Amino acid sequence: MLLLTLLPYTAYEALTATCNVQYPEHPLHSYCQSGDLIIGGIASHGIYLSYAKDFIKEPPPAMPEELTILPKNYQHILALAFAVKQINENPQILPNISLGFHIYDNYYNAKWTYHSTMLLIYTLEQFFPNYNCNMQNKLLAVIGGLDSLTSLDMAIVLDTYKIPQLTYSPTPVKKDKSSGLPFYQMVPKEELQYEGILSLLLHFKWIWIGVVVMDTDNGERFVQTVIPMFSQKGICFAFVQKIPVITFITNISEILYKGKMIYDILTCSKATVILVYGESNSFGFFRILSYQSEEDVDSKPRKPLGKLWIITAQMEIASFVFQRDWDLDMFRGSLAFMFHSRDVPGFHQFIDNRNPFTTKGDGFFKNFWEQVFGCVFPSTFVDEMEEPSCTGDEQPENLSYTIFEMSMSGNSYSVYNAVFAIAHALHAMHIAGFRHRTKIEGQLKLHNQPVWQLHPFLRQVMFNNSIGDKITFDPDGMLVDGFDIINFILSEKQSKVKIGKIGPQSPVHQTFIIEEDAIRWNSRFNQTTPVSLCTPSCNPGSRKQVTEGRPFCCYSCISCPEGKIAEKEDMNDCYKCTDKTYPNKKRDFCIPKTVTFLSYKEPLGICLCTATLFFSLITVLVLGTFIKHHATPIVKANNRDLTYSLLISLLLCFLSALLFIGQPNKVTCLLRQTVFSIVFSAAICCVLAKTITVILAFMLIKPGSRMNEWLGKRLAIAIAFSCSFVQTGICTFWLGTTPPFPDEDLHLVTEEIVLECNEGSVIMFYCVLGYMGFLSIVSFIVAFLARKLPDSFNEAKFISFTMLVFCSVWISFVPTYLSTKGKYMIAVEIFSILTSGAGLLVCIFSPKCYIIIMRPELNNKQYLIRR
Repeated sequence: MLLLTLLPYTAYEALTATCNVQYPEHPLHSYCQSGDLIIGGIASHGIYLSYAKDFIKEPPPAMPEELTILPKNYQHILALAFAVKQINENPQILPNISLGFHIYDNYYNAKWTYHSTMLLIYTLEQFFPNYNCNMQNKLLAVIGGLDSLTSLDMAIVLDTYKIPQLTYSPTPVKKDKSSGLPFYQMVPKEELQYEGILSLLLHFKWIWIGVVVMDTDNGERFVQTVIPMFSQKGICFAFVQKIPVITFITNISEILYKGKMIYDILTCSKATVILVYGESNSFGFFRILSYQSEEDVDSKPRKPLGKLWIITAQMEIASFVFQRDWDLDMFRGSLAFMFHSRDVPGFHQFIDNRNPFTTKGDGFFKNFWEQVFGCVFPSTFVDEMEEPSCTGDEQPENLSYTIFEMSMSGNSYSVYNAVFAIAHALHAMHIAGFRHRTKIEGQLKLHNQPVWQLHPFLRQVMFNNSIGDKITFDPDGMLVDGFDIINFILSEKQSKVKIGKIGPQSPVHQTFIIEEDAIRWNSRFNQTTPVSLCTPSCNPGSRKQVTEGRPFCCYSCISCPEGKIAEKEDMNDCYKCTDKTYPNKKRDFCIPKTVTFLSYKEPLGICLCTATLFFSLITVLVLGTFIKHHATPIVKANNRDLTYSLLISLLLCFLSALLFIGQPNKVTCLLRQTVFSIVFSAAICCVLAKTITVILAFMLIKPGSRMNEWLGKRLAIAIAFSCSFVQTGICTFWLGTTPPFPDEDLHLVTEEIVLECNEGSVIMFYCVLGYMGFLSIVSFIVAFLARKLPDSFNEAKFISFTMLVFCSVWISFVPTYLSTKGKYMIAVEIFSILTSGAGLLVCIFSPKCYIIIMRPELNNKQYLIRR
């Protein structure tokens, strides 16, 4: 016969639910025979240690009895028995083959683990190492256990014989610590759980947490793994506390003292969220945190803890028997990662059908019943009984969730799937031809091939279990599955609720799923999401500033600097808005900038446009007056042609200001500065020509002088044309190389996008202005030198004053232009054009217009000669 041995790491000495034969004389390793296949197992951390003490000559050092009884682990054996029952009743799996099972206890001791493993390999009743002659039951595979160290201890023996080992340890066996054959681990990758915890913390913004672990190698490995991983994502640790592991009774006082110290640290800490990591039986030790040691019985009552626990999948929510009446309020609302499990149809009924008076073949069922219900069976004690008698009518479904539960837990589900994985692998091996049948005494007997031939089929096993979940292993031998996120209600009506999951089978980009509305928080949080921060959150508009010497989660908040914002809370740094937006006053939001330019519709544009038209009209009237009185002496005496040219240039100067108003476009940008500079230069050239003409006229003292040839129209035209031609050449070069173009300035004004004409070349722009300034200074100097000539034919005094006004306007223009922003820069330039043009018009032509219009009697040759 084949012996398929399952080693559930649970606290039991024997269970033979499907067996007809039992060997009570040796309760440490009873086994059964049923059908063609036997399934056996080693149980670690015996639940009923006292039940076996009297049968061991040298029992290993044990913990106190009340700290070894974890009745909830009894479900693991029930899951094993239920899986065997389903396989035996399923004709599609291993037809004509029946399964049984066998279980050992290792008593928390590596020596007994080795001993039990060797018993499984060699004999079942007597220990003869390396001797298995004539054995009816040959070991095929092993399933175990809840402790990775137990699996490693068993592997030392099992690897020698290439016997497959499936482990459902919540802590995966690390490759660097194992050698030989691979483990087939019925749990998902541990890294996936770390990612899920991190995602959970970041989802609720719990960045200031505490960590409590068991003081074991696995606890230290957990700390060394999560601290750097979580720190990279902004999680800080308020403290890391370790709970000592009890191995001898003398350590009880130590754990009570340590528990009080840790409880005080948790109470005083600002960290609301506590991450808990331990072994499978650690939850009972964590519950001791809420109780004081015997030395503190006279101290004041403790304050309620008021913390949110995040429990890893390594810890099964199971309590010791003596804790069955303890209050669970401290753990209500806790969140836990658990191995994926589902309610298997028929399992609840399977448990209900078991009764301590009718169930046979179960070596410890009555002990389990007595412990969980606090009763005794009459046959247990002959003498007087202090506790009530067990009636068998007690209901397991009324037990506390931490003592026993009717629905299949994650660890039990792993055992359940492990049995089916071996059965399917064995089934596939037989189908592939790894068997032969021979008749012995008229019966068909199955002879299995060497056990190492089962490995390829285990590595490639893939099936859907009875409820449709897909079971398969990845290349590393890990179960391809995820974790469920559980919220512990721990009320009379409901113990837990699934509120999320993380796993590779989730939808793309949604590996982490959480249903926040389904969570019921601890009553201390008033059903609101807990907050776990070292310092209050920085409001939008401010950023975090880490204080030297403190964790980076402990910071102060400072306002964002000018021009930057922080839209969210707890921003590490402020950032600038886009070019087309600007910060609001609170610096927590970007406001779109308004598009602006000097428009004809706004008051400033209307005023400038009106002023431009007004001065243009005045210029036209003056020009009309001079044309009408062109034959009068005062018009002739002031070089009539130059006067007309000057007035026309001034008119164009005033009209050129209109190019600066309105939304810039390609045409206006090309004409704006060039037209203005050329016509203004022409006007100044006319003034310069008038002044030079006057000087030359008074310098002619000898008749027939050669300088007479230069007097008259030719001289004036030559001066005006040559000076204007230079400016025209500069503008032509400007347009040919880097012409102005429409542009928008996103940074000139904080709240506006200014539509403007980009000058193309700032150097050319200031060259144009510089040349006009040069002409103005020359005109001013020449007019100043001619100011003492006879008044009748001398305009030098008026021109000197005019050029003084003109230069003053444009000298003040430069700093004013550079100090203004946006459309007001254009307004300053228009104002300078109008002011300087008006200065020329008023200072030069107002005296003449006064004589022509108001005092026509003075407009005669005799009066001018007499003056």
